[in-house]
Amino acid sequence: MTRMILATWLMALWLAAPVTADTPWPEQGWKVIPTSFAYAELLDALHAAVEAEGMFVVTEAGPTEAAARRGESIPGNRVVGVFRNDFAVRTLRLSVPAMIEAPIRFYVTENEDGSATLSWKAPSHVLAPYVEEGGEELAEIGRELDVVFEAIARRAVEDEE
Repeated sequence: MTRMILATWLMALWLAAPVTADTPWPEQGWKVIPTSFAYAELLDALHAAVEAEGMFVVTEAGPTEAAARRGESIPGNRVVGVFRNDFAVRTLRLSVPAMIEAPIRFYVTENEDGSATLSWKAPSHVLAPYVEEGGEELAEIGRELDVVFEAIARRAVEDEE
């Protein structure tokens, strides 16, 4: 029982910790773009960019709204899963286990100053553990998705430039 309480308390602290542009993001495989957009603006821009690049938002999850319903206030935080069926079919034909990584996710986080950061793991990095099984064709899917995800990100933050 005590471990459960401690684990719950630690999780609450972790979720309540603000994510800022100064957050030490992992270097390997991550792409991180701090913006001056507000959280909701960046989220809207990301949705529009996903559609414009011919991909689909397959999942969305974040603790912010659920925390608010419980009376907690935490910075905006949303994971947006993006994929497309042709990539899914090609991936499945090469590696069934690799599909656990789909959809590949963007992460929109609100910073202390009200701005937002767009981040994601490069799809080639996400799929790399499965290349031994899926071969060069799976590695190629990862590289194709890298280009698509870069285009989505570029489009989402284009007003920043």
